[in-house]
Amino acid sequence: MTKDVLVASVLSLSMAVGAAMADAPAWESDPRYGTVELAGGFTPDPHEVMVRAGGALQVDHSLGPECAGHVAADRPDVDLNFEAGNLALYIRVASKVDTTLVIFGPDGRWYCNDDFIGLDPMVVFHNPHSGNYNIWVGTWDGADLGAEAVVRISEMNPAR
Repeated sequence: MTKDVLVASVLSLSMAVGAAMADAPAWESDPRYGTVELAGGFTPDPHEVMVRAGGALQVDHSLGPECAGHVAADRPDVDLNFEAGNLALYIRVASKVDTTLVIFGPDGRWYCNDDFIGLDPMVVFHNPHSGNYNIWVGTWDGADLGAEAVVRISEMNPAR
């Protein structure tokens, strides 16, 4: 491979990664509904945060597995600063509309879900990392922008 071809290949890869990240929600921005500070064994469990779901950015599997729906791209809905204990971490959304869940984890990966319990999404971290979890609540249908929803953060399995 010539030096020019190698430089062109690296530049193309950098541009592709940059374009993919440009379509990602802005995880570094201040959260719309505040920051939650929790440590393993927290009470009350679940911890609940009221939010308005949805937004203009349509996310899909290019962001991460199971990513779907419409979120507000400019900033997370909720930030969770979590000091992990010995239990799993469950982040769930409850709403009267079909919601989706997008999370940027402290490990730098995107986690998403749609329809875990009925139409409510949930992401389970079986061995959660300590750190910041950026949380977006999306809607499956972009027309449901602003629908009321509750983010429920728990160490107890709500599916049981």
